[in-house]
Formats: sequence, C-alpha cells, structure tokens
Amino acid sequence: MSTDSRPPVLVWFRDDHRLGDNPALAAAAATGSKVLCFAVVNDDSEGLRPLGGAARWWLHGSLRALGEALEQAGSRLLLFEGSAHSVVEKIAVETGASAIFWNRRYGSAEIALDSAIKKRLTDRGTRVHSFNGRLLHEPWEVTNQAGTPFQVFTPYLRTVRARPIAIPVAPPKRIEGGAWPSSLLRAATRLEELGLEPSSPDWAGGIRAQWQPGEQAARASFERFLEGGLKGYAANRDRPTLPGTSRLSPHLRFGELSPRQIWHAVTAQAAHEPALAHDAEKYLSEIVWRDFSHQLLHFHPHLPERSHSSRFDGFPWIEDPKALEAWQRGRTGYPIVDAGMRQLWRTGWMHNRVRMITASFLVKHLLTDWRRGEAWFWDTLVDADAANNAFSWQWIAGSGPDSAPFHRIFNPVTQGEKFDPDGDYVRAFVPELAELPPALIHRPWDAPSDALQRAGIKLGESYPAPVIPHGTARERALQAFRGLRAASDALS
Repeated sequence: MSTDSRPPVLVWFRDDHRLGDNPALAAAAATGSKVLCFAVVNDDSEGLRPLGGAARWWLHGSLRALGEALEQAGSRLLLFEGSAHSVVEKIAVETGASAIFWNRRYGSAEIALDSAIKKRLTDRGTRVHSFNGRLLHEPWEVTNQAGTPFQVFTPYLRTVRARPIAIPVAPPKRIEGGAWPSSLLRAATRLEELGLEPSSPDWAGGIRAQWQPGEQAARASFERFLEGGLKGYAANRDRPTLPGTSRLSPHLRFGELSPRQIWHAVTAQAAHEPALAHDAEKYLSEIVWRDFSHQLLHFHPHLPERSHSSRFDGFPWIEDPKALEAWQRGRTGYPIVDAGMRQLWRTGWMHNRVRMITASFLVKHLLTDWRRGEAWFWDTLVDADAANNAFSWQWIAGSGPDSAPFHRIFNPVTQGEKFDPDGDYVRAFVPELAELPPALIHRPWDAPSDALQRAGIKLGESYPAPVIPHGTARERALQAFRGLRAASDALS
C-alpha cells in the first residue's frame, strides 16, 4: 500500500503549541501517513474552566504562530469550536483517520474528558496514542518510599534530581499534511472569529507591547536567558527591576517550550561553565516546582476551589469590595503592592517575588479569601496555570500542602526596601511617586510635607493613604488565625 492510500492520522494540539519536543506530533509524523492537525478552542465541555482574558489574548498569538510553523513544515492547523466530546469524534469519523495522537493533560475534568473520548474512538476502531509532553515526569511517576505522592517539595526535588530526564524529541523534518474533507473545512473556524483578542475596549495594548507568543519567540527568549540571565540568577531572581528571571512562564504555560528542553539546555550550559552550577541548580528547582504543582493538582483536584486544610473552612474572611478593588487596581497605599498590581494589569505578568508580596497582602492584611485573588490572577495573568496558580495561592494562605505558615506575614514596606532598594520598580509602575527619594518611596506617609510638595504628591488624593496600617493588619490576621487554631484544637 502506498503512503497516499493510507488513512490519515490526527494530532490534537492542547497547550503544546510547538513542533520541537512534541512527542505526539513526532509519533504521528513517524507513521508515514498524512497528518491532520487541529485544536478545539472555546471548549465548553463539562468541568473545564474557561481561560481568563489575558490568557485568551496569548492563546490567539500562540495558535497563529503554531499554524504558521505547521504550514512551513508541510501541514496546517484547523481550529474548531464547541464541545470536544462531539468535535473530536466528528473529525475522526469524517476524516476516516486510523489513529489520533495527543499529549496528556492532568486536571480531573481534562482526564475525564480525554478518557471518554478515548473510549468512544477506540470503540469505533480509531487508535488513540497519548504522551507526556508537558512535564518532566508525570504525576504518578515520582513517589516516596511508600509509593505515594509527595506532599512536601524538598524530598520531591531530591527524588527528581536522582532520576533521569527524558531527552527532548527532535521536531519532524517534514510533516506530510493531508487533505481535509470539505465538510470539516466548512465547520472549521478562522482564528479571527474566535473572539480571543479584546476589541471594544482593546485593553491589551500594554500586554502586546511586552510579549510575543509562539515557539520561535520562546526559543529566542530562552537563548537570551541562557546567555545573559542564568549567570547570577540565584542572587538576582528576587529583584523586580533586574532582568533576573527567564520570563518563560507564559511560553511554558502554552507549551511553546517544554520543561525537558529547558532542563537539558541549562544542564549543558552549567557543564560548559561550572561557575553557573549554583544558578543552574536554583533555576532548575523552579522547573521542578512546576511539576510538583501539577502533581498536587492531579491528586488534589479541589485545590482551585477549596482549602486543602479543612480547618481553613472556618476562617473568618472579610468581604470588603472596596478593599478588594483597591488591591486589584493598585490603590492600596503600599507602593510595592500597588506597583505589582499595576504591572499585572498593564503587562499581564508580575515578578514572582512581588506576586508573593501582593498575595500575602490580600490574604493577610485585608483578610480577603484567597480564592478572590486566585480568580483575579486567573483572569489577568498571561501565564495563568491551574496548578501553579491554585497551589501558589494556597501556599501563601497557609491552607495548602507544604504551605508557608499563616503567621509569615510580609511587611510590604520592608519587602519593598529589601527587593527594590532604589525604588525603580515603584517608579516604573507608580509614576506619581517617582520624585520621592529611595529612603521615602516605600513609605510616602513618612515623608515631610515639603518633600511631598516637591514630589507633587497629595496623600489621599494623588496617591492613596494605606488602606490599613501594617501593625493593625498584622495583629488582626494573627488574632483571626489564633481563633481558627483554637477552634480546630477544640474539635480534635
């Protein structure tokens, strides 16, 4: 039988928008059959969480770049809307595909969806092949000596470091794209018709100026980090004004770069330059943290909606819409917090150290339920990831597995002075404070009246007074936690 007479095979892309180290795509191309590539966008299948606005913006660019890359390789990408339950089966039936290839997902709703689709396709004779294209190790592969999943990161990290990491799969040199049936060409949706980008109003100007989605942009960004950012990473990663982080999180989120590619490239760079060993170790631990987050979500699918520690079910959260809005808009009166929230709103991203500061402020200074913050980050981050987002918020709140203790309450003033000592980060995103000297920029309420006048600042008008004094907020939070702990102890 000639290649042309074989039925085609399908590749279903799902947050793995790359040709390199894409095991599903590589395996499909290796069959020698025609390869038909597609994605299901705006999937309304039961249980799936709709993407937030910033992530939808990124998805638009990511799909566009993927489509262009596939065309250059000899194939094309078709986009479909609707429930994947019906869409994928319709594609399999009308193409007469002999097999479908995809990379696995690990959320409970996604697993249920994929399992149901796999059964229906298998029952009708279509082979289904799935692969790990998202993580260093799949959630069930890394276990403790008892054979159960880890709940604490440090032993998880040690175990991963002792295991080999699979070598990235080379991109197919050529993908033989087949002809799509006319019925499916008519059913497909143009990228511009999906409504992923904002239009009225177009709030994505600042995001657009900062980012370029796609595999090619991801690789270029990673190469720049290897050349100039990896050196000093361990020392510089907490300084928001320095180019001390890789800024690869959205590329990883949409699978434009794989963690295996990062792992082996960083390891090779450190082997070539032994002085980078400490920085490489620290950076790779962050990649492992990402895997750990996905393991936790896989085995604890409630993390985005429910506190992992049941004693937090009775925490006395305060519903204060005005305080929440002040936090969301960067109007809390604490410069480092406001700078972070405005960076998020403007660029769709926030420096990791500042994410911790702003999250701590919401949960502990304002006693706002962590789920409010998780939802806001989900909507405004271009790298919003179900596992990382939920676990990180519960880590800050003290309610999750292996979490920071609740009584660790960041002082936003000292955090600002420590990690933004010259005030350049605040000046970049809170320009009304730009004329204050470094000694005052993180505590404008301590500035003499003449200094405020010279800087053109009217506290409470041009820049807000603190929504709550730090000391008052800290004691209120600790008192709430002591009450919760006492109630928990009484029940035990």
